[in-house]
Amino acid sequence: MAATVEHDVSESRFEVYLDGQLAGYADYFERNGARDFHHTVTYPQFRGQGLAAVVVKAALDDTKTSGLAVIPSCSYVEKYIAENPSYAELV
Repeated sequence: MAATVEHDVSESRFEVYLDGQLAGYADYFERNGARDFHHTVTYPQFRGQGLAAVVVKAALDDTKTSGLAVIPSCSYVEKYIAENPSYAELV
């Protein structure tokens, strides 16, 4: 199964798809040069496949490329950054 991530700018979220089906997302608010990631969701039928990590990694990579900082209000995003210290500079 192939996971892909899309940035839905109009909804201020990154969406993860598994074989074309929306499987979850990471929401954010953008302000003052930072993205405040406040909520990450994986739908129940897609849990246990590492999709939250896939969408958060893509979201952090895009945020870094965009030259923005990160506010990890979502506990999962905070945990992901703690476990992947290469993203700590974004906080």
